[in-house]
Amino acid sequence: MEKRPTGRMMEVAMHPTNVESESLLTPAEVASLFRVDPKTVTRWARSGKLSAVRTLGGHRRYRESEVLNLLSGVPVQREQQPVQPAPSARTA
Repeated sequence: MEKRPTGRMMEVAMHPTNVESESLLTPAEVASLFRVDPKTVTRWARSGKLSAVRTLGGHRRYRESEVLNLLSGVPVQREQQPVQPAPSARTA
């Protein structure tokens, strides 16, 4: 697979040999699983919540395994940012 930068995220250009080894979903298929608009799925990909694979024609596809993990609530391992404590409502 060839990686190429597209804005803030890296997308993977799909080669014909990799198509048979992975099950890929269209934006509309992912959107129907989450009951959102396909544009929302595209925004998720741009923000890094979901990784996209580009077909040779330039269309986005999403790995079924990653989509199902996101749907079931399994967190994707990402860099941890320190959590800031909430300001206390009480002041003494």
